[in-house]
Amino acid sequence: MSATHSVLFQIARPYATALFDLASEAKGIEDTEKSLDAIAALIVSSDDFAKFLESPTITADKKGEVLEAILAKAKTSELVANTLRLVAKNGRLFAVPAIISVYKDLAAVARNEVSADVVSAATLSDAQTKELAKVLKDKIGKTVSLKTRVDESLIGGLIVKVGSKMIDTSLKTKLSAMKIAMKGVS
Repeated sequence: MSATHSVLFQIARPYATALFDLASEAKGIEDTEKSLDAIAALIVSSDDFAKFLESPTITADKKGEVLEAILAKAKTSELVANTLRLVAKNGRLFAVPAIISVYKDLAAVARNEVSADVVSAATLSDAQTKELAKVLKDKIGKTVSLKTRVDESLIGGLIVKVGSKMIDTSLKTKLSAMKIAMKGVS
């Protein structure tokens, strides 16, 4: 983990924890997560919005004004809107993606759920995704949400990472291991 990443999450954690606690008290963890997903989708879909959040040259007051205009059009919960206003007031809008990430982690823990990163050589079908989630749930004992992506360089197989554990069944890794073993033979 890079130092910048670590500092960013140290900044994000108190905001995300406070938001989670308030959402929990209001019995709105899921609704709050949906509102945060909408903000995350806006960040991903709009380079201008992402740059706006990160820009150190735009003052906190100006960011607050622009944020109000965005919140007027966005369909976010009042709890999320107020949190974003506070984050903007404190000059920490650059941490919004990390706040969303930490909140989602807290919500997953509350649902007794873990996240697994899955890299495959080809796109997994819905049936394969469901079967993999079921196998991982049986192995781990918790509901598993899969974050999948494709890396054709794997040739075949999967790389699955859950927390600090990684299972690599990719053909690329097996071929590399075989190549190393063959060097020792000759």
